Amino acid sequence: MTKTASSVWGECLSFIEDNIKQQAYKTWFEPIKPIKLSGEALTIQVPSKFFYEWLEEHYIKLLRVALVKQLGADAKLIYDVRMENNYSSSNPHTVKIPSSNRNPIHSSQGVNAPLDLNKRELKNPFIIPGIQKVKVESQLNPNYNFASFVEGDSNRLGRSAGLAVANKPGGTSFNPLLIYGGVGLGKTHIAHAIGVEIKDKYPDKTVLYISSEKFTQQYIDSVKGNTRNDFIHFYQMIDVLIIDDVQFLSGKTGTQDVFFHIFNHLHQNGKQVILTSDKAPVDMQDIEQRLLSRFKWGLSAELQAPDYETRVSILQNKLYRDGVEMPDEIVEYIAKHIKSNVRELEGVLISMIAQASFNRKEFTLSLTRQIVDKFVKNTKREVSIDYIQKIVSNYFELDVATLQSKTRKRHIVQARQLAMYFAKRMTKASLASIGSQIGKRDHATVLHACKTVDNLTETDKQFRKYVDDITKKLTF
Repeated sequence: MTKTASSVWGECLSFIEDNIKQQAYKTWFEPIKPIKLSGEALTIQVPSKFFYEWLEEHYIKLLRVALVKQLGADAKLIYDVRMENNYSSSNPHTVKIPSSNRNPIHSSQGVNAPLDLNKRELKNPFIIPGIQKVKVESQLNPNYNFASFVEGDSNRLGRSAGLAVANKPGGTSFNPLLIYGGVGLGKTHIAHAIGVEIKDKYPDKTVLYISSEKFTQQYIDSVKGNTRNDFIHFYQMIDVLIIDDVQFLSGKTGTQDVFFHIFNHLHQNGKQVILTSDKAPVDMQDIEQRLLSRFKWGLSAELQAPDYETRVSILQNKLYRDGVEMPDEIVEYIAKHIKSNVRELEGVLISMIAQASFNRKEFTLSLTRQIVDKFVKNTKREVSIDYIQKIVSNYFELDVATLQSKTRKRHIVQARQLAMYFAKRMTKASLASIGSQIGKRDHATVLHACKTVDNLTETDKQFRKYVDDITKKLTF
């Protein structure tokens, strides 16, 4: 029986429907129309650019498996994307976009393992169990590239340094490159963009992006499995190592020690190290001085909240990439009211596009106000340490001066420890800063207070009630 676009897509849908929830299937797969089958390439029509990006981000693996089952290993998927904004248009403009429209960054990269290591099994922490021929997935997101990153005064240093590193990895004085700043300002985007650019320019280089939590877990597994040396050798073979949220190495002495040796080897051999953090090196607590000094060897570039002009540019860039037109007054309204970070800006835009697409609504100022108000209301505001001390003091019927005093009375000590605990949990202040503001204590006292609160919350019902009550007061 001759295969057609409809028959192939029908079989794919049967497989997909068995593997996802019914609501997701109805929302994301029922609206798709098969258009053309040419050899191993299937073209499908999707309603919008937003729709195409959602499929690529959330269902590409499932689509690939379904297509390979029908068309073989060389199967290709092409999207026919409707780009019009007016649903009444009888002749919509469409563009064709191949799936994963970039060099296959997620494909395996070979690593040149030393001869003595090839004589035995080398443990690859990304594959369990270990395999002799080491293949490394870069774990990069090709959508996070320099083309989609909008430059402004708030991020110019970080973006420029990132481009310099991408053009000459390991060959600039920016090694390591540490990009730091608050939540949603683009640290991870720049880190991925550097890796993506390097893979485009230097396909033979082995690039690896990993979060510090995953790195830590792999190290713990290697210690349990008695493969610590393999873990170190594996990472020493990487050409460009990108570690996200390096501040989470705080307090993990074993992981810091192993990273110290890996870092030294990479740096001495002209390999590039890129780090991101929500704190500057000077504010990182419980990280060994020898490691902190190495973080400062290269360049530390801070990302700040974008100004109004940059926020407008970010929104316009996102709209252009999504093939969506939106009135200037709406773009300006969003930019004026969402100020804290880029992630929220894009979140509002995605909500707007989704509402307009699914409910067949026009973009209006009133719809914009509704969505922006929800975002502003739901955004967790960062409370100050002074405010936390005031709430905790009121709860225990104390004044703030008593809370900060040197007294060792049990109920006051507990109140002080709770204030420190909430300050660490709900602010970006360093442990030293929290201690100095709550009774001029040192960072070790704050650390002890947080551990004490954690322990008492698990073992003491009354104390757990204190924590729950104060949490409600601080987050209301």
